[in-house]
Amino acid sequence: MKAFKQPLWPKFLATAVVLNCATLGPLGRRLPAPGTWGSVAGLLYFTVFFAERYGVLGTLLLSAVGIYVAIAICGEAEFRLGKRDPGEIILDEFVAVPLCFLGWPLLTPELPNWLIFLSGFALFRLFDIVKPFGIKRLQELPGGLGVVVDDVAAALLACAVLHIGGALAIHLVL
Repeated sequence: MKAFKQPLWPKFLATAVVLNCATLGPLGRRLPAPGTWGSVAGLLYFTVFFAERYGVLGTLLLSAVGIYVAIAICGEAEFRLGKRDPGEIILDEFVAVPLCFLGWPLLTPELPNWLIFLSGFALFRLFDIVKPFGIKRLQELPGGLGVVVDDVAAALLACAVLHIGGALAIHLVL
């Protein structure tokens, strides 16, 4: 297997552009609990760009583009800051959050949207912080890959738990 190489194109961007993208401007640099604020921004991103527009396949394809960009930008920001996966880099949470809600319309006929959003957000934050089931090891991957992939795994785990919990809740209510 080939070693992962950071994409080269972010090297040509100004430092201010790279850092502002990676930190979502002031959200990552000035607010307490930046990962939580990045996740809140990710909820808004999901609501505006994904919620009523695309199915699972469309969400996966658009998320793949966002994840690629995030890997490139976060890896370059990490290099320029001289820190390994610093807390102020929150683009990774932002692009991962939509994956929490893959297939969410299956849950909405029986459960209110606010409950699904709140549950998905809470599960994602829990799994992003605790990093269970080997997710923590994903952070050891090089560069932006290690910054982003653990969040993607946390989002997919949150999605699975959300669907299992939703199925249980629907069966218990009916």
